[in-house]
Amino acid sequence: MAHVVVLGAGLGGTIMAYELRERLGKGHEISVVNRGSRFAFVPSNPWVAVGWRDRAAVEADLAPVFARRDIALHPQGAERIDPAARQVVLTDGSTVDYDYLVIATGPELAFDEIEGLGPEAHTHSVCQVDHALDARPAVEALIAAPGPVIVGAVQGASCFGPAYEFAFILDKALRDAKVRDRVPMTFVTSEPYIGHLGLDGVGDTKGLLESALRQHHIKWICSARVDRVEADTMHVSEIGADGEVKASHALPQAFSMMLPAFRGVSALRGIEGLTNPRGFVLIDKYQRNPAYPEIFAIGVCVAIPPVGKSPVPVGVPKTGFMIESMVTATAHNIARLVAGQKPDAQATWNAVCLADFGDRGVAFVAQPQIPPRNVNWASEGRWVHAAKIAFEKYFLHKVRSGNPEPFYENLALQALGIGKLKEIRFTDSPS
Repeated sequence: MAHVVVLGAGLGGTIMAYELRERLGKGHEISVVNRGSRFAFVPSNPWVAVGWRDRAAVEADLAPVFARRDIALHPQGAERIDPAARQVVLTDGSTVDYDYLVIATGPELAFDEIEGLGPEAHTHSVCQVDHALDARPAVEALIAAPGPVIVGAVQGASCFGPAYEFAFILDKALRDAKVRDRVPMTFVTSEPYIGHLGLDGVGDTKGLLESALRQHHIKWICSARVDRVEADTMHVSEIGADGEVKASHALPQAFSMMLPAFRGVSALRGIEGLTNPRGFVLIDKYQRNPAYPEIFAIGVCVAIPPVGKSPVPVGVPKTGFMIESMVTATAHNIARLVAGQKPDAQATWNAVCLADFGDRGVAFVAQPQIPPRNVNWASEGRWVHAAKIAFEKYFLHKVRSGNPEPFYENLALQALGIGKLKEIRFTDSPS
């Protein structure tokens, strides 16, 4: 009997456990190590921050679902992994042995790399549901006392979609409160151009997102390096193509939400052969670590090089569709290894994204995620807003029910079809 341990119970780790149970059957042991027993649907966090969702609406208790699926849960979380001993050391000092390990930890948020950045300092975040809930009173205070707003992503960030989403969702919330006219907004991003998204654009994301920012009266600064943040001022250097400072900005702020750079979690960092200097897990085409072939990795914790050089460092995002593809390939490969066969499945690494703007949105499909591509499509409209709501509901149902069936592939096909139905009308309410 093989014991497969999944480290992390986020979007990738949870469905990884479900797919492993489906493929391996009851004859093998599956365990999940996670900090706590709650699953949080991270794409809903921008809605949480403006009060359109509460914690209960975006979370699920994994303990009863895992119990029904005969999946062991260790909610202490991991202190360190010991690849030589094939053990996960938990935070209480106990250990979990494994035959195969799937790392699905997600990232550590590197707020400390910039002075004044982060929820414990002078900017807010939507990276975690707790951060989004902490931002809500600040949004309410902004509505009560309007002032300048800055939204964006700092140098080294690799997740840009939620920054665009939050900028437009906050714009909608401020319009609903009738105070938008008193809130100047600036989008500050390390991207070399608007709509780059860490992917060198998809379809006409540059044109679509620039147009949306203009229509919503949001100014922008690209190739931006955030130098430091004070309580009422963000200091930003705009970097030219030659790497030199082209302009310096001292931007006033009454409220800001900035996405940080990511790095690997402390339980993994510094393990020779397992991670790169940034702490992301090295993998081959089968999602397998070359130094420790019994270890696989999926999702944001995986090391992927940037798509090209840029004046300010920009990482590559790992979208949900891409992560689900990694999950399916990994589950297949582990099942083959357990059966005494060689791994042969490779993830497609395609990207599907629905970026909600509160009443409209932009969607894109990139196949593969890294250019050149076979499919390079983007569109916008109210249908994206409705599709994002459906996405949230169906994915949370998938987690709460323990359903192992792939979801994103169906979403991609539906998005491509629905996007052509321009006559469809949807409500403005995110419900």
